[in-house]
Amino acid sequence: MNWLITGGCGFIGISLIKTLMNENNHNIRVLDNLTTGTREDLLEVCTYSEKSVESINKFNGIELVVGDILDEKLAVKVTKNADVIIHLAANTGVGPSVENPREDCMINIIGTFNYLEAAKINNVPKFIFASSGAPAGEVEPPIHEELPPHPVSPYGASKLAGEGYCSAYYKTFGIQTVVLRFGNVYGPGSLHKSSIIAKFIRQALNKEVLEIYGDGAQTRDFIYIDDLINALRLAVTTDKIGGEVFQIASSQETTVGEITKKMIEILNQNNINDIDVINGETRLGDVKRNYSDTSKAKNRLRWWPTVSQDEGLKNTVEYFVK
Repeated sequence: MNWLITGGCGFIGISLIKTLMNENNHNIRVLDNLTTGTREDLLEVCTYSEKSVESINKFNGIELVVGDILDEKLAVKVTKNADVIIHLAANTGVGPSVENPREDCMINIIGTFNYLEAAKINNVPKFIFASSGAPAGEVEPPIHEELPPHPVSPYGASKLAGEGYCSAYYKTFGIQTVVLRFGNVYGPGSLHKSSIIAKFIRQALNKEVLEIYGDGAQTRDFIYIDDLINALRLAVTTDKIGGEVFQIASSQETTVGEITKKMIEILNQNNINDIDVINGETRLGDVKRNYSDTSKAKNRLRWWPTVSQDEGLKNTVEYFVK
């Protein structure tokens, strides 16, 4: 297959490419602006050739194109002859969206629109959109796909808009769009991630204070990277799921306080001690409770998580320590 992966130098993109490298006959083109992931991150999992915009031609091996998803002409060029678009590039997280809602809107809505439109122009049959639980907003969990969305943060609103465009491009233009609402992803390879597990492990290793926003009673649904990549692969290969939305998470409700305590215990086992934790102000845009009902993914994708939280945290801490 010819894969176009936007944001492919990031944590999820690199992990997907690493998996695809174990198979034959895949051509992979990565489109990334390198604001988070780096050339070195990509080089850790594969050998690639870097293409200028002018030298983009047929898919051939693994290629990196440095560019921005807001460049609509580039979108049309890099998606030509693609079999699937994996749209991972985004402004991620609640915090940045609160600080700069306009930038979040442009990247997450117009950027997604550009690649859906490119898929239409180039007859790309399948489009996988990385979303999150944020579009659901402040609702009584577990979150499932039929809940009316009530986003709290600008990030949730922009991801909801992306989901809406995916639905429209499926129903109007026949592109097999699939929306995957990821839980809080963690695991080896998450060196640059700013979400709680990666951030707290980095801070602990650097002898910095760990700050929990609020009282730590807020809950999240943490999903290990290998399980998430398996869901991505199944979204690409499963038939008759165009226009669908799937919650991809562990279905396990965990408080921020609980996950922090577990991380500290594993860090202590790795001789990382004297870790200070404080409680700060509640962050704007954060929901109080968030975990998913993944029964639709189990029934339609034949997917379910297989890595326990304890095993996943152990693997993640050991990755950072090494």
